[in-house]
Amino acid sequence: MLAAVLLLALPFCTAESGSSYAGSTLVDSYPPPGVTNAPAVDAYFPDGSQVGYAGPTPTGAEPAAIVTAIPFSKVENAYPLSRPNSADGANTNFNVMRQWGNLAPMYSVESFGLPDASPIIPEGCGLNAVHLLMRHGARYPTSDSGSSHFASKIHAAASKEGFNVTGDLKFLATWTYKLGAEILTPFGRDSLFSNGVAFRYRYGNLLNGFTDLPVFRTTSEDRMLDSALNFAAGFFDVRTYQTDYHQEIIIEENNFNNTLAPYDVCPNVNTEDVGNFGGIQGKKWADIYLKDARKRLQPMIQGFNLTTSRLIDMQELCAYETVALGHSEFCGLFTEKEWEGYEYYVDLNFWYSSGPGNPTAAAQGLGYVQELVSRLTHTPINVWNSSTNSTLNSNNITFPLNQPIYVDATHDTVISSIVTTLNFTSLAATGPLPTDHIPPHRSYIASQIAPFSSQLVAQVLSCPACEEPTHIRFLLNDGVVPLTGIRGCTKDPNGLCALPSFISAMHERIGQIDYAHDCFVNYTMPDPDNIIDGRYPS
Repeated sequence: MLAAVLLLALPFCTAESGSSYAGSTLVDSYPPPGVTNAPAVDAYFPDGSQVGYAGPTPTGAEPAAIVTAIPFSKVENAYPLSRPNSADGANTNFNVMRQWGNLAPMYSVESFGLPDASPIIPEGCGLNAVHLLMRHGARYPTSDSGSSHFASKIHAAASKEGFNVTGDLKFLATWTYKLGAEILTPFGRDSLFSNGVAFRYRYGNLLNGFTDLPVFRTTSEDRMLDSALNFAAGFFDVRTYQTDYHQEIIIEENNFNNTLAPYDVCPNVNTEDVGNFGGIQGKKWADIYLKDARKRLQPMIQGFNLTTSRLIDMQELCAYETVALGHSEFCGLFTEKEWEGYEYYVDLNFWYSSGPGNPTAAAQGLGYVQELVSRLTHTPINVWNSSTNSTLNSNNITFPLNQPIYVDATHDTVISSIVTTLNFTSLAATGPLPTDHIPPHRSYIASQIAPFSSQLVAQVLSCPACEEPTHIRFLLNDGVVPLTGIRGCTKDPNGLCALPSFISAMHERIGQIDYAHDCFVNYTMPDPDNIIDGRYPS
């Protein structure tokens, strides 16, 4: 009898057939259809200006936390998302989210090689201006993504005889695809709003230097506009932001010049052998790091072949479901080592497609660097040989040159290209990246360069403090970037470079980049690809 009881208590690893809806797509819609929003109903709900009785509303002084707030407040978590565990268990020292590359939520980088530097303005210096280049917030997968393809293949397999799942994959029997495409998730909206609030705390006092309303820029894609508006609502005020600044929306579409989406006018970016070279290199590494995962997980699913690409889809689903739904069962399927492998897989994709190892990268970032130099020197652009938009950039209304705060919203691959054009050689110090192992102490990590809500900040300073700026330095996701790879920028513990030296070096760098060749000439990738500066070898 005792043996029978013990037998009944043992867990059975039974296979479960997939439901007919496994892998199907679920879509919710809000507001509900047929909602009553007529003027007759709206009349019952007047806004604050109609109700009145606001009470006292005096304003205070603008904050300047980037000058005064010591210690600096860092981004260290991704509230309200649930922090996932790996298959190894709950190791509190291992953060799965930080292994997601460009799909990781932004976090404060400790150091890019200047361990004693702080985002706080160096003592004795004054803040004259700030230039912010930010990535949009967390989004759903792009259209026609691997994630949606994985779901459709699961659904097709579950509709046939022989599809069974067990063990860690048992959840797939009833799993449905709940992700949209392209647009921001609630967490993505929250991140940009919070970034706007933080930016006001750090740089709000620079608003005192405006004589007209600021012009901030973004592109026309839905997630780009939403990111810009959420940032502005946080930076200004939910009720007033629409009248507190001008939002410039630049068309993002093929053959439209746009420095925030330069790939639309650089054909080589969109070719399989050049533009997608990172995907080719990443696949070589994926076949290595996912071998054990395939051996472990394939026996848990019948009627569905777990190829390397499908395992990558599952790792991406972990990230996408977490930032969209707050949690994902896919995260716990992979070990810490496999998550480190995925992070490096993304690094390879970025290095060889939009970073130092791709011959179009410097050309893609060229237009923005030309705009940066134009703003720093208060000199209009007069040469149109890149992705700059001559219509918008020739007009001092749509491209002002006298703002103490500039804010531009862009994409992950564009930030990766721009830091390559700026010649941040410290990020490329350990390249080129091998495809058969993860190099120790590598300097190029995509989650530190272009995560969701990434921020590249140029602080224009005067040292000692005065009205005329004398120096510049860059923060990439709160980490101070060494500028010693830029001609004339000497080693400095705070990452400072004399402004005239930086401008001179950027003029030189601009002159070195052959945009017409790197974007338009029909060439093949060098073999081996030893490029480390984002330019085709001369």
